[in-house]
Amino acid sequence: MKTPSCENGCVPAIEISGLTKDFRIGIRGVKLRAVDNVSFRVNAGEIFGLLGPNGSGKSTTLKIILGLFRPTSGSCRIFGHESTETAARREVGFLPEAPYFYGYLSGRELVRFYARIAGVPAKQLDEAVEKALETTGMTEAADRRVKTYSKGMLQRIGVAQAIVHDPQLVILDEPTAGIDPVGSAEIGECILAMKKRGKTVVLCSHLLGQVENICDRIAIMNRGKLVVTGTLDNVLTRKDQTTLTISGLDAFSEKDFAELDAFLRARGATLDAVSHPRLSLEKFFIQNFSKDPQ
Repeated sequence: MKTPSCENGCVPAIEISGLTKDFRIGIRGVKLRAVDNVSFRVNAGEIFGLLGPNGSGKSTTLKIILGLFRPTSGSCRIFGHESTETAARREVGFLPEAPYFYGYLSGRELVRFYARIAGVPAKQLDEAVEKALETTGMTEAADRRVKTYSKGMLQRIGVAQAIVHDPQLVILDEPTAGIDPVGSAEIGECILAMKKRGKTVVLCSHLLGQVENICDRIAIMNRGKLVVTGTLDNVLTRKDQTTLTISGLDAFSEKDFAELDAFLRARGATLDAVSHPRLSLEKFFIQNFSKDPQ
């Protein structure tokens, strides 16, 4: 089920349509709607950020994508297969938010263990393990016991186990949680390396600066609903404001573009660019989802 990377004309990596998930809680079985009629798609070969405040429905959506939950209504398809089918899960690698690894194993033994669980053929096992270790920068530390690893190294060996079976879709839930800036940058490099190899990556993270730097598109959820989805430029650009970049003129008056162009030409200056100012992803997130917007 190898699917080429593309924007249009091929099967999307993930296609979610009208997805709703209800839970029954308490003795009376009161209905809690964790995901409410959510629809979006993730194109093959892109890095996609799934964002939202705590309790927004991200984790439930991820579990439905992974086939761990069945939706109450709606559908979730992985490369054309229902997410609950075994065929869909064969092409998925996953790093949970708080993974637990056997500390007495070495990094190489750990990745090899998960490779066997994922069904990597015996003849390809050694090559697959070494490739995963190399991609995540863990080759030098591969023979150390996992219990001696730093937080950053644990996350990188976690990414290695997620990609060792060469999945087309890799889902990373908070891969940089608790990691210093250097370790976070290393994880970012791993993700970009996966994209270069044609993989699709879904990144769920609260580290918004990193999301902004590496994601092609994002979806933001809040209280179970999809609030916004699209490219970062489309989501963050302020269309109600305009920035002018001018060469050869220290100051200018605010006029309409025709008058301004004539004003500049008369003085030998040129209008080099007209663009819209863009918020940072962190600023957008705080403005829209903070309990006390600033």
